Amino acid sequence: MKIKNGLLLVWLLPLAKPVAFAHPGHDENSLLLLAQASPSAPSSARSSAGANRVAITIEGDYRVIHANGLPDHSAGRFPNRGNPNRIAAQNYNFRVRLHPQTNAQPTQLRMSPFGVAVNGVVFDPGAAEWWDDGHVWQYEPMSGAINLGVDQNNAHVQPNGAYHYHAIPTGLLNKLTGGKPKPALVGWAGDGFPIYGPWSFSDAKNTNSALKKLSSSYRVKPGARSGGPGGNYDGSFVADFEFVKGAGDLDECNGRFGVTLEFPQGTYYYVLTEDWPFIPRQFKGTPDASFIRRGPPGGLRRGGPPPPEGRPAR
Repeated sequence: MKIKNGLLLVWLLPLAKPVAFAHPGHDENSLLLLAQASPSAPSSARSSAGANRVAITIEGDYRVIHANGLPDHSAGRFPNRGNPNRIAAQNYNFRVRLHPQTNAQPTQLRMSPFGVAVNGVVFDPGAAEWWDDGHVWQYEPMSGAINLGVDQNNAHVQPNGAYHYHAIPTGLLNKLTGGKPKPALVGWAGDGFPIYGPWSFSDAKNTNSALKKLSSSYRVKPGARSGGPGGNYDGSFVADFEFVKGAGDLDECNGRFGVTLEFPQGTYYYVLTEDWPFIPRQFKGTPDASFIRRGPPGGLRRGGPPPPEGRPAR
């Protein structure tokens, strides 16, 4: 370890056993360091690229995340039939505001990561897969309409080797909760607001209220599509969904205001849900430029036939 610019920096090596660290909270002077990767983990989890590395520090008005993007839990086998890419270490350098502010209107997520998990793996819900060359009808990667080789953690790999989550990261969530229904801070959105797993308090203002699994307020549109691939709306495409205020627990950004164990005074926070959008597709605040992808992520394929008539959303 060493002191640099007033910060204590600690370099962590792979540990024989996982170590539990406190979740980052409202203490701006805290330094969170996370390291995982047990030597006994399956080779598919660690990959030939090496072990998970992530460091989260407080620097001025920002929370800074340095990570190699390798999962700290067992992953599926890549390449696989639906995904020809191999997991490879990345060089992530993200930063998010310590005091994020909400905007009057949501900011639409483009083809960039929404946020980063506490283990350094990015939340990247969109897929560069379209039915049409005009990029109007974007396939929803979790619908099953096309095979993208998603593993048991709702993740797969981009052509550059980046392992990323498309929905609830089950392996990470189980590590944080022990497989029990409890709130878990799983990461940070690009605008600085925290991201939690699906479980939270039934009363958003009371941490002593009963726990419940929160649901989104998006629903599959009724009826048939006008143009494009045709057929009935069934969840195969992102455009198949619409926001229905009050239909679930969350707003159009898949979040809400409330208190959490890490933020007892209250904050806006996002929620990963078991129903669409799984990972939010809109920001309540302004995402930092470090999350903006320079260039397309690269899809497995583009275009293609419409999904079979009547295919249900998963």
